[in-house]
Amino acid sequence: MIRRSSERIIEKPQHKFGAPGFITVQNLINDPDELNGKGRLFSHTVILPGHGIGYHVHAGDSEIYYILSGRGEYNDNGTLTTVSAGDVTFCPPGEGHGVTCMGEEPLELIALILYE
Repeated sequence: MIRRSSERIIEKPQHKFGAPGFITVQNLINDPDELNGKGRLFSHTVILPGHGIGYHVHAGDSEIYYILSGRGEYNDNGTLTTVSAGDVTFCPPGEGHGVTCMGEEPLELIALILYE
């Protein structure tokens, strides 16, 4: 199977988990079945400066971010740290995270949510 860029579903949720602004989510898979029942999200996400994904706790799944470009403030269970290109974050089941784009350029990341 090949997924052409023109076939991707693009969403622009606003105030994701209470964060300011909106994010652009380009789904790299269009159906969770494409992850063989192992997960529910594989996406390329873009966050504009000052916008973000609010803090949220994962129950029954984990989430990985691979930072492609930009700089962000990452909330890792209440501990704030800076993330940038090449960094990988991991939020296991029962823990929480969030991220806000800092600086002048958008924060771009690959997000993967896998079931426990």
